[in-house]
Amino acid sequence: MVGDQSITARVRAILSDRADVAERRMMGGMCFMVAGHMCCGASGDRLMVRVGREAYPSVLREPHVRPLDLGGRRPAGYVLVEREGFGSEALLRWWVDRALAVVAALPSR
Repeated sequence: MVGDQSITARVRAILSDRADVAERRMMGGMCFMVAGHMCCGASGDRLMVRVGREAYPSVLREPHVRPLDLGGRRPAGYVLVEREGFGSEALLRWWVDRALAVVAALPSR
């Protein structure tokens, strides 16, 4: 399943002022790599967000959030957010900023 193009366009707009962003098709959608690290993207009609291993258990308890499932594997640190959880631009930006903070704390690639 290819990521929803409207989600991809919205995320692209938020990240447009960064020079360290690359787009890659993966995990059934479009993934935005920031500074060489997976950050966020569109997977079907959901938003994929890197939240980090430490925050993962608590983020799963938030509304409209579920684990990212890759053929039965659930990588800790990544979640899917249902459309209701990022419907407004403010909510989408909040999720993208959250993923950017996780990526910023990772070692350089």
